[in-house]
Amino acid sequence: MRVLIVEDSTVLAGRIAELIRGLAGIELTNTVDNEAEALHSLATAPPDVVILDLHLRTGSGFGVLRSMSRSAHPRPKIIVLTGFDLAEYRREAESFGVEAFLNKSRDYHRLPSLLRDLAGQTPPQKES
Repeated sequence: MRVLIVEDSTVLAGRIAELIRGLAGIELTNTVDNEAEALHSLATAPPDVVILDLHLRTGSGFGVLRSMSRSAHPRPKIIVLTGFDLAEYRREAESFGVEAFLNKSRDYHRLPSLLRDLAGQTPPQKES
């Protein structure tokens, strides 16, 4: 399973990348910190899962979600990981069909099991 990290905190992005490297069968494709780079990565190397922060260096996670909802490409599974666990943010993210909405400080520990669960649901990528 291929994972894209969209996170503006380099420290947290590094922690998530390290976590992913320790999980069998899960590969990190890229780490980006803004909406434009996220959309570019989604178009050029589509992942199976996106770990998405809502507040980015430029742009927003909601901008990424809106663009993905209009895309002709199959949508990857999405885990929102945010420090802004507001009810209105959760409702809006869930309206885009995200698989999980996690608080960075309270729910970070759930990432490994959630990624393993999603890996079990993701069909293998076809070789190009």
